[in-house]
Amino acid sequence: MAKIVCVLYPDPETGFPPKYARNDLPKIEGYPGGQTLPSPKAIDFTPGELLGSVSGELGLRAFLESRGHELVVTSDKEGPDSELDRHLADADVVISQPFWPAYLTPERIAKAPKLKLALTAGIGSDHVDLDSAIARGITVAEVTYSNSISVAEHAVMMVLSLVRNYLPSHRIAEQGGWNIADCVSHSYDLEGMDVGVIAAGRIGVAVLRRLKPFDVKLHYTDKRRLPREIEEELNLTFHATAQDLAKNVDVVSIHAPLHPETINLFDEKLLNSMRKGSYIVNTARAQIVDRDAVVRALESGQLGGYAGDVWYPQPAPADHPWRTMPFNGMTPHISGTSLTAQARYAAGTREILESFLDGTPIRDEYLIVDGGKLAGTGAASYTAGDKKNS
Repeated sequence: MAKIVCVLYPDPETGFPPKYARNDLPKIEGYPGGQTLPSPKAIDFTPGELLGSVSGELGLRAFLESRGHELVVTSDKEGPDSELDRHLADADVVISQPFWPAYLTPERIAKAPKLKLALTAGIGSDHVDLDSAIARGITVAEVTYSNSISVAEHAVMMVLSLVRNYLPSHRIAEQGGWNIADCVSHSYDLEGMDVGVIAAGRIGVAVLRRLKPFDVKLHYTDKRRLPREIEEELNLTFHATAQDLAKNVDVVSIHAPLHPETINLFDEKLLNSMRKGSYIVNTARAQIVDRDAVVRALESGQLGGYAGDVWYPQPAPADHPWRTMPFNGMTPHISGTSLTAQARYAAGTREILESFLDGTPIRDEYLIVDGGKLAGTGAASYTAGDKKNS
């Protein structure tokens, strides 16, 4: 019998289940590039329902308990007395989410002698200390591509909302006002602007494809150039460094993984090198930008807007300065956990668990660390040799 500890975000404040706006989900046949959708042997949930919160349980309980396994689901993950920490001693599997990360630090991994699988329900496994996982022979897996398009759509929405000054304008309408001049004095057309992405992996390329119809000039940077046919199709301008891209565009969308080269990449120096009134969208990781430098750049007008879906730590404290800085479009980490995405990453989580519990190979696309060895991937990455930018 295996013990699976699943850390998910709390249920809706109004109660579970919520009232759903739609009765079903559109059907898609596969991912761009040919990767197949998650393919578990069965599912015990209805696609389109809230699966990512505690009561949703990723639809796993019936499956696991029917096989005699123990499932613990909690949102309590902070501090040595948390429910997560209390169960680490005999946990075989820990499931977490990028949106509500259970940080598997070296100290926590040391307290989990039976741990064999660290599984991310979604994409982005930097909440797991990979060096410790490798040293212990722990497999680290995530549901690659399950919510990449979800994040790309969110990034495009943020770009438009910043440039068109949508959120402040909506607040004026919501509060009973009709202050047109106040709305439009910070509103521009995206058409004709230079827009660049930092890291052209699956999400970055999806953003570029979705922005092309807006008649913008598209730029990108990555350690590996995209194939010539993609550059020509999207009329892309390549930049060898993030620094060069940032000073030549009006909008930057960040999609790089977090590692030593990208921590505080957007510091005060880089922000000040950008065109005055530029916009930054960050759906990657919060620590890629200098928190306080972003606040100062917005207050001075050097940045025209900043929209982010990622924070550090997560969840962010109530007094985090990004909640109240001017011209921000911040959201909790929701871009990759739409109800549509949840159906895919819940199915992928079950597929990985089926393989793990049956002793059969987990599909290569899902592996970050394979039983103590870095797994190879074919996806474009911002840093050569680093984990894929899914």
